[in-house]
Amino acid sequence: MAGIDITEPPTTPDFVRFPAESGPRFILTVDTEEEFDWDEPIDRHRHSLVTVPMLRKFQQFCEGVGVVPIYLMDFPIANSPAAVEALGEAIAGGRAEVGIQLHPWVSPPFEEEVNEHNSFAGNLPGELEREKLLRLRDLIAANFGKQPLIYRAGRYGLGANSAAILTEAGVAIDTSVRSLFDYSSGGGPCYRDHPLDPYWIDRGSRLLELPLTTVFWGSLRRFGAALYPRLWRVPRLRGALARIGLLERIPLTPEGVSAKEVIRAIDIAVDDGMPLLVFSFHSPSLAPGHTPYVRNEADLDAFYDWWRTVFAHLAKRGVKPSCVKDVLESVALA
Repeated sequence: MAGIDITEPPTTPDFVRFPAESGPRFILTVDTEEEFDWDEPIDRHRHSLVTVPMLRKFQQFCEGVGVVPIYLMDFPIANSPAAVEALGEAIAGGRAEVGIQLHPWVSPPFEEEVNEHNSFAGNLPGELEREKLLRLRDLIAANFGKQPLIYRAGRYGLGANSAAILTEAGVAIDTSVRSLFDYSSGGGPCYRDHPLDPYWIDRGSRLLELPLTTVFWGSLRRFGAALYPRLWRVPRLRGALARIGLLERIPLTPEGVSAKEVIRAIDIAVDDGMPLLVFSFHSPSLAPGHTPYVRNEADLDAFYDWWRTVFAHLAKRGVKPSCVKDVLESVALA
């Protein structure tokens, strides 16, 4: 595992083979975190946990449609009795799963300066990244009674030491890679050239990567990987190309992406033979006024309608819900 840098795209991807009879699947991941002002500099102390009780409503919603959500928890959430009250029973019963999300600025030990560079955990000294992750893993296991087997770096901030740390921590799946996105302008990783399909980070240690699903749509989508990075300085041109159906980058999330757009992306992914789709959103969107995507009650109603529409389309396309347990069992059989 030494020397494997997850932020570097694999030169010859070792793609995961799922049993053919399982068909396409999807997982729903929730970046389960504190509320903070996304427009302000990162701060260790200015945050709240008022949306935590709303997790219970979302969990009940998912149970009603047979989906097992995966709650990727950071330290303030994992340390919250309200989170245990909202999700503990569902996690214990296997109706939900718990994983790790490392926001280093709110995760002890607090040894680093709080700034944008250090908000990507992979930029920290290896021993500090390791200690933060292991403490969070142990807190989740103690409070929720389950050993977390899946990880997402906050802000998708993997680094050169992350793979070895995850293996030591007993993590089986990383889902930090956001393929087709580039965070290097803020000091983070560039995932522009990473694969979209699940692949082995290291087959020997059984560390698996499930990239967040994003696809290019439009008549120029086959050229998206080459064209889209050239457009980042001209967002109006990106918007214009999307409006006229030439090129659009579509991540599978209800945050800033319409159900109509995501249905296009689902169809592309399924038609291209993608075996596993990864959805995501931030838990503060479960209540009005904490993210740009859910500002009021009407937006919250639209948020749940988005999921109803998307779940119905997934069922129509034969894409079944999956979870960490299911993925690991499928990989073991393949």
